[in-house]
Amino acid sequence: MPDPVRVIAVTSGKGGVGKTNISVNLAASLSLAGQRVMLMDADLGLANVDVLLGLEPHFDLQHVISGEKTLDEIIVQGPLGIHVVPASSGVEKMADLTSVEHASLISAFSELKQPIDVLIVDTAAGIADGVVSFAKACQEVIVVVCDEPTSLTDAYALIKVLSMRHGIKQFQILANMVKDESQGLNLYEKLLNTTDRFLEVGLKYLGAVPFDEQLRQSVRAQKPVVEAYPRSPASKALVRISEKINRWPLPDQATGYLQFFVERLLAAAGSTAKPVAAD
Repeated sequence: MPDPVRVIAVTSGKGGVGKTNISVNLAASLSLAGQRVMLMDADLGLANVDVLLGLEPHFDLQHVISGEKTLDEIIVQGPLGIHVVPASSGVEKMADLTSVEHASLISAFSELKQPIDVLIVDTAAGIADGVVSFAKACQEVIVVVCDEPTSLTDAYALIKVLSMRHGIKQFQILANMVKDESQGLNLYEKLLNTTDRFLEVGLKYLGAVPFDEQLRQSVRAQKPVVEAYPRSPASKALVRISEKINRWPLPDQATGYLQFFVERLLAAAGSTAKPVAAD
């Protein structure tokens, strides 16, 4: 039997909250902690994980869908040992896959030969079919929010859709670009108060990442902040969050294997994916 794999979706209700930056830096932090990490760019039409990491992949998920390449053949070695599954940017057809194409892409994971401990799935923002499908297939769903009314409103809408229509009942909340931990907790409590009133879900506070100029500098340098500025406030916060993730119980049933990710996604790919929102 393969080793158990943590399969984690990182998502958000709206774009502009730093979701992909969180995905990249959580992957980097977990890799620094000794985990074998794969980072999948699941924003299929507006991908930017490769840009944040300074990578120039020659092939991506559109070549897997067309049958030109296998999933193993498009994987790019990123910094700190991260294995990156790149997607396309500015390719309209990738944002509007048919159910057959979606299933073809997802089933490619069943042939993945690369051994991993953690798969982080950086979804698009919003509540499009593609976002929902990937979130349904993951064991944990991290919802990234920031201190903007629309961020909380759209995060609530995303949680509502995933819980009421698709049966997801547990969510991890990560506050990004906040002044301090207390502001992050405040955002979490606002969202918790609303979900407690109207939804039957469980929210857990994963942590907060402060606004940090060095994080901006790392983006310009196309490096994870935990690599470029390991002593920065943002890096320290991200390491603490990754340590918390490492303490999550490992799955002990079939649901803990990457094959389950495939099965769940195949089951979820029942309708044509709609265009996804930019992040």
